[in-house]
Amino acid sequence: MKNLRQSALLLAGCLTMSAALKAQDTRAIPKSFLQKPEQSESWNPEVLTVTPPAFLGAPPGDALVLFNGKNLDNWVNAKDASPAKWELKDGLLTVVKGAGNISTKQNFIDFQLHLEWRVPVEAETVKGQEKGNSGVFLLGLYEVQILNSFQNRTYRNGQAGSIYKQSAPLANVTNRPGGWNSYDIIFTSPRFRFNGSLETPGYVTLLHNGVAVQNHLALQGTTEEVGPPKLIAHGPGPISLQDQGNAVSFRNIWIRDLYPKPARPAAPRAAVNPNAIPGGDPALLPATKPAQTQPGKRN
Repeated sequence: MKNLRQSALLLAGCLTMSAALKAQDTRAIPKSFLQKPEQSESWNPEVLTVTPPAFLGAPPGDALVLFNGKNLDNWVNAKDASPAKWELKDGLLTVVKGAGNISTKQNFIDFQLHLEWRVPVEAETVKGQEKGNSGVFLLGLYEVQILNSFQNRTYRNGQAGSIYKQSAPLANVTNRPGGWNSYDIIFTSPRFRFNGSLETPGYVTLLHNGVAVQNHLALQGTTEEVGPPKLIAHGPGPISLQDQGNAVSFRNIWIRDLYPKPARPAAPRAAVNPNAIPGGDPALLPATKPAQTQPGKRN
């Protein structure tokens, strides 16, 4: 009798386990779902055709050339929008100490940015943040550091390839002074709700001389020299280049919109937050002001 009871309990346990396993098994796909290959094919709208660059680093067909070595038509002084007073010589744009930061006349949101930069050869006595210092500000708020980081030790989240004071680069790929460096930056702007709170963070991917040194980094906020990052609700903003008193040179600067209209994806209707910017598009917020460098500030 005892053995019969144990056998019954064992059988009941097995049946219960079998039923639980069947309930959890989600591998079975209804026969009516995706029976033909073409049911999972997406044809429209057709993908935008872009003329490929003539060579690596050259602007593709849909890029806006911000600096081509001929003029400063796309740039102004970041402080007062007066004409940019950096040196234009031999096809290069070079920082003039005291002339101030410069910014693009046009504002941007989500983009791919390419620029090439070169730090000057300086005395060995010049060290750290004093050596070949500049920066590129995304939307005027988020700085990608430019610095002579070739055999020049400084704090890791302030060397070339860093998101200043937020994220050190994954590698130091800086060429020796006098050699050219390239930055390829993929930037997605943060999205903010109407009440100013953060909906989704901004993201930055950075290739320094073709090497990934920032990989889809979520921005914590603005890049600050002192104190933590700040969350500032904003819309589109300019690309700014920094005057830190070092004769850093630039060439071949171009930018392209990641989501050119009408290809910019809209948020699905069911997913729209009633407090969010419609479509998640920060273009509806006021544009940001260009970044400024405070006297004595080294970033």
